[in-house]
Amino acid sequence: MEQNQRIILVERPDGMPDETHLKMETAAIAEPGEGQVLLKTIYLSLDPYMRGRMNAGPSYAPRVELGDVMVGGAVSQVVASKHPEWQAGDFVVTRSGWQSYAVVDGNRLRRVDPKLAAISTALGVLGMPGFTAYAGLLNIGKPQPGETVVVAAASGAVGQVVGQIAKLKGCRVVGVAGAEDKCKYVVDELGFDACVNYKSDDFPAQLAAACPDGIDVYFENVGGRVLSAVIGLLNDFSRMPVCGLIAQYNGTELPLEHNELPKLMRAVLTHRVLIRGFIQSDFQADFPQFLRDMSEWVRNGDVKYREDVVQGLENAVSAFQGLLVGRNRGKMLVQVAEDPSR
Repeated sequence: MEQNQRIILVERPDGMPDETHLKMETAAIAEPGEGQVLLKTIYLSLDPYMRGRMNAGPSYAPRVELGDVMVGGAVSQVVASKHPEWQAGDFVVTRSGWQSYAVVDGNRLRRVDPKLAAISTALGVLGMPGFTAYAGLLNIGKPQPGETVVVAAASGAVGQVVGQIAKLKGCRVVGVAGAEDKCKYVVDELGFDACVNYKSDDFPAQLAAACPDGIDVYFENVGGRVLSAVIGLLNDFSRMPVCGLIAQYNGTELPLEHNELPKLMRAVLTHRVLIRGFIQSDFQADFPQFLRDMSEWVRNGDVKYREDVVQGLENAVSAFQGLLVGRNRGKMLVQVAEDPSR
């Protein structure tokens, strides 16, 4: 008899999480109650925010409690339903976590149309990462034609979309990535004007050369030495949407030996820089418009995307480790079961 495979948070990591913190276990497949549906996971999304949910401290969203299934979005197929809106065979996206089957409230699902695009895109370019890029860039970055937009983690699920939207808005777009092949991809395939490898010894000089007119919008996904190089290039009235700080997620203490705060605050004051942290749900009212715009852009080829798909839930932990150190090439997904839409 088939059972539910699930990955449980059993210990809070101090640094990089591994299999001692996230353990695979099996359990019986639950039956849905009234108003619920039983889902079979097809694709599981892996995203940097998950690292913060493993910590004990407060954040913008509830932490994962010890003994609970690790949080995460998934595209699934309805196996059984006791909710009037859903039938067996429907494709949906919801936050059902790192497991092969899940029982969820039928009101917490969003329908996925396999005729619109590949169902996996509901976790990427047509899902939370794509919406994060769209909402943060347009609401906070407010790019104007002719401005220079710099995108950290440019080949990632969010960064690749940010840069392409900025190009559609008539901007010069400079990506920052951690490998030469990533830089080549965002320039040659995605149409960025330039891309700089932050691991290069002369990275600050290369970034300055790529931004001869300074930086008007910096879409922050990374922090660390990328932010350090950006600070001195910020223009008057520049904007900085802060989406993530992946360089710091596994840190166990503040890097006090190199304090950039005075330099940053001087730039904020003298250049009147707007810095705003956000999460995509801050702009949830924009989601229907996003879905209309992004579906059209993808369909027309104006926005391209790349997915990095790992096979098997048993490989989720190692894939997540790779995501945190930048080994992925595009949106990171775990394929948990066969995709019947293909």
